[in-house]
Amino acid sequence: MTSLILSDGTKFQGTSFGAAVDSDGEVVFNTGMAGYPESLSDPSYRGQILAFTYPLIGNYGVPRERKNAWGFSENMESEDIHVRGVIVNQASETFSHHAAVGSFPHWLEKYKIPGITGIDTRALTKKLREHGVMLGRIVQDDAAVESGSVADPNLLDLVAEVSCTEPVTYEPKDADGETPTIIAYDCGIKRNILRSLLKRGVRVVRVPWNFDLASYDGPMHGLFVSNGPGDPKRCTATIDNMRYAIENNLLTFGICLGNQLMALAIGGDTFKLKYGHRGCNQPCIEERDGKRTDRCIITSQNHGFAVDDTRLPKGWSVWWRNGNDDSVEGIRHESGRFFAVQFHPEAAPGPEDANFLFDDFVTKLRQEKA
Repeated sequence: MTSLILSDGTKFQGTSFGAAVDSDGEVVFNTGMAGYPESLSDPSYRGQILAFTYPLIGNYGVPRERKNAWGFSENMESEDIHVRGVIVNQASETFSHHAAVGSFPHWLEKYKIPGITGIDTRALTKKLREHGVMLGRIVQDDAAVESGSVADPNLLDLVAEVSCTEPVTYEPKDADGETPTIIAYDCGIKRNILRSLLKRGVRVVRVPWNFDLASYDGPMHGLFVSNGPGDPKRCTATIDNMRYAIENNLLTFGICLGNQLMALAIGGDTFKLKYGHRGCNQPCIEERDGKRTDRCIITSQNHGFAVDDTRLPKGWSVWWRNGNDDSVEGIRHESGRFFAVQFHPEAAPGPEDANFLFDDFVTKLRQEKA
């Protein structure tokens, strides 16, 4: 009998699937009904054990793991599985999607990721909502569990684990002398962000999280800072480079972790949410001049930290707020040159309501190029 053991001693017993190994991490939940291949390959989940609230996971299998013409994943959000474990009520062994090439359990086994099925995920989610996210373990044999604490992944330099190690340049199709170029800080960048930029005709220079921006001597019309895992305050090198970009008036756009890092770069603050936002159904309401507008979009999200709206300096304001808990979902500067959102406009998985943000960014890039 396989067990999930939380840090407070609570135990959920179930059946093993995937790899029959022990693992530990921060236990979080995702409310999405679909999109498990994208979620499990999202680097922002690094160090976490992911519970799906939707009861049946795996019924449409897993798509082909192949790379596109630029050399990164065509269907997934990275080239690896980043969670440390998976929790579901019912894991489907069979699959029926025309594009699937393998089963969900086999995929986890291939990457040596343990799963536990047959537990009451509703009760687990309720506990995490009341208590907050908790550290936990998936163990194959309770008797073999040694005493000792689980290392908190938020105290680790997770961004360094998922970032690229050398700069890589991606040329869009039909690139020419009019093609704008951006520096994209890879803090665990989802591949659909790269796809979204490239299909809009942007040349992307993807750089490590600690890349020295001041040393770059190539064309640069804007800066992008990606999503990523862990506590944003540990990502000091990216914060310093983002501050340098803003001080030098470089057009700057951030997504998810990039939103938190922008707040820290301008002297603001961030804090850890009780249980975070992870799923495909989070409503976000736009603000203008400190007041809510009638514009609401449904967004895909995956984060455990948020921006403190009381610490934004002069000239900066809240751009978007979460419709459920009023937390900050975006910030921007009055100049219009620096802006970031907490949600994922690239979706993957989830609704594409926020796709227009890429269009707005690219429009500004082309104006810079002109």
